[in-house]
Amino acid sequence: MINEEILVQLVDEKDNPIGQMEKLQAHIEAKLHRAVSLLIMNSKGEWLLHQRAEDKYHSPGLWTNACCTHPFIGESYEDAIRRRLVEEMGMEIKGGLKHELDFTYFAKLNDNLIEHEYDRVFSLTCDQIPNPNPMEVKYWKYISYEDLKKDIQENPNNYTEWFKIIFSKISNKENE
Repeated sequence: MINEEILVQLVDEKDNPIGQMEKLQAHIEAKLHRAVSLLIMNSKGEWLLHQRAEDKYHSPGLWTNACCTHPFIGESYEDAIRRRLVEEMGMEIKGGLKHELDFTYFAKLNDNLIEHEYDRVFSLTCDQIPNPNPMEVKYWKYISYEDLKKDIQENPNNYTEWFKIIFSKISNKENE
């Protein structure tokens, strides 16, 4: 029997479910599947970032948004991000999620893995101090938008592929 927690929901370009697959296999075969990402900003407007643990199966040691995951089969995007925020960052939230955007992307990662995801992005204003799980998170920090923008431009290889895309899309959205 397959553990449902390692299955991802395969989808088409419009987020319609078309099947299920084991998570690692979906990353090997580059199958489009659901993902969800959370951006947290504190009341000063600083972005919460975390550096992925060195033992993560892809993108280890890279900086990324506050939280991201794959929803379980049948789990809503909102429930998935709340669940994962507790698991990764030790932060529990009730409401306040704002849907920012949906996008698909394709990116080659380490160890011949490929991210091909339909990512739903939420944001949240929150001043909680994280209590991260060391199996998931190496370090965390709050950083100003301008400092983050400069660091992504100067050190793009320090950031996850999906976060660089999200940051660009959010920056473009705010400049419209």
